Amino acid sequence: MIRRYKYMIMCLAAGALTCLTSCSDMMDTDSDLVEFVEDNNLNSATDSVYSVMGIIYKMQAIADRTVLLGEVRGDLTSTTSYAGTDLKDLASFDVQEGNQYNQISDYYAVINNCNYFLTKVDTSLTKRGQKVFEAEYAAVKAFRAWTYLQAALVYGSVPLITKPLLTEKEAQEAVAMQYSSIEEICNYFISDLMPYIDTRMPQYGTIGSYDSEYCFIPVRVLLGDLCLWAGRYYEAATYYHDFLTLRDNPHPTYTAAVTWNKNSKEFNTSPLDSYSSGMMSTTEILFNIPMEISEFDGIYSQLTNIFSSTSANYYYVQAEASPALISLAAEQNYCMEYKPTNTQTDTLYAPKENLIYPYTAGDLRLYSTYIKTTINQDYGSKYSSEYQNVSKFTSRGIVFYRTNVVYLRYAEALNRAGYPQSAFAILKYGLNSINNAKYIDEEERLAAGSLISFDQNVFTESNTQGIHARGCGDVYADKNYALPEPETELASRADTVAWQIPHVEDLIVTEMALETAFEGQRFYDLMRVALRRGDASYLAGPVSRRNGVADGELYSKLLNKDNWYLKK
Repeated sequence: MIRRYKYMIMCLAAGALTCLTSCSDMMDTDSDLVEFVEDNNLNSATDSVYSVMGIIYKMQAIADRTVLLGEVRGDLTSTTSYAGTDLKDLASFDVQEGNQYNQISDYYAVINNCNYFLTKVDTSLTKRGQKVFEAEYAAVKAFRAWTYLQAALVYGSVPLITKPLLTEKEAQEAVAMQYSSIEEICNYFISDLMPYIDTRMPQYGTIGSYDSEYCFIPVRVLLGDLCLWAGRYYEAATYYHDFLTLRDNPHPTYTAAVTWNKNSKEFNTSPLDSYSSGMMSTTEILFNIPMEISEFDGIYSQLTNIFSSTSANYYYVQAEASPALISLAAEQNYCMEYKPTNTQTDTLYAPKENLIYPYTAGDLRLYSTYIKTTINQDYGSKYSSEYQNVSKFTSRGIVFYRTNVVYLRYAEALNRAGYPQSAFAILKYGLNSINNAKYIDEEERLAAGSLISFDQNVFTESNTQGIHARGCGDVYADKNYALPEPETELASRADTVAWQIPHVEDLIVTEMALETAFEGQRFYDLMRVALRRGDASYLAGPVSRRNGVADGELYSKLLNKDNWYLKK
């Protein structure tokens, strides 16, 4: 789909920077793209569409690695003996310059194309009083900011360049400039994006088999992420909340879940699953990078071949659910309200042993999205007798924003902004006017104000649930899953809130792991909290124990934050 636009977007001047240092390819101005407009100005609707689609094409090059860098370096997956050397090196934090996942030039190919577009597009052109390219301008600003955030998270610091580099001299000067930290990158793009929070994204309809609506990044969500990384928690919570409650496009949690059958208390049938399909439904997906349908057409995602058994890999996968993820899911409690009669309700907890179906102990989301089994193969078959499937990778593209993940980041921001009750309510009950009145005390409700305001006609009991309920049943009835409280009363409310914040944050980080396993979020979730707390062990500990036993060498390596980032 994207490939046919490849030769219809702006060009970068030729000339690879072979004379520079180890990061010589960072600003590589070589390109196979060709000019399609005279004098390099973008001043027609056709030019605009082709240019935006061309930027999306360049983003395909970083799509797979964005997931792998966030997932394989975390604690929720383990590489198998069939993994390629580059992937194994990624997991062991031993990535060298030639590693296929260490190509910083791909990020700057996106950035340079964005800079070119933003510089050359005719923003003054109007039609019927409306700026013709306003939607595309905002979309490309969001692409650029998102790509810069990914590059900064991967490399720790990067050159902040906002003008297109079209000559070797310009590229050399860019490499020599002072690099910007993650926080500096975030603060710059917060200011850069703020004017576009209400700008509608382009409406291209269906392109090939893709709905273009999901090809664009919601600006408010991206601003929330940038503020979260920058430590601007109140602002982050505001952006997330305002996105979720948009009057013309609200986003309730809805009630997709994987559950045991409530008509039985035996737990001996397969769970009922609406979670897996709901997770990748149009009510959930907010932004994905569309990929080609075959390798012949261009950049084709290899994530399915890495994580799932396919004919292309002869069923030999390169990464699997780690013992740490399997244990984390099993540690959760599944609670169910069982009604043997119309007047009686029993609160039951699912057993964790002697279950018929694998991965049904505790949280059921792993069961819903992960299959690993043994199948019979003929002697001498080229196919593995082990079969694995991870259902989170679809033909639509690679998903980077989902509604319920936004809720979890909203909870993280609320908690750090000083509202732990509200944050915990997102996990256990879901936020709406009824739940807020029940589960958040008056003092916090008044202090949080509009940050936790939800239209009672839009966010209802029938379309709202706690995120933990997506895999752990009737969580509202689970007395074991409760807002953390200190064992003894503290001197003041402020002391209690300060005590609760890190404990609620731990619950949120656990929930993020259960909800986003395999999606490429985990390493960065651990990194963000470790940086926030100034505690490298928050990341080093879980990652070093991913395989079920402590890896002392890896732990020591990750206590040095420099090892969290790839070498440029």
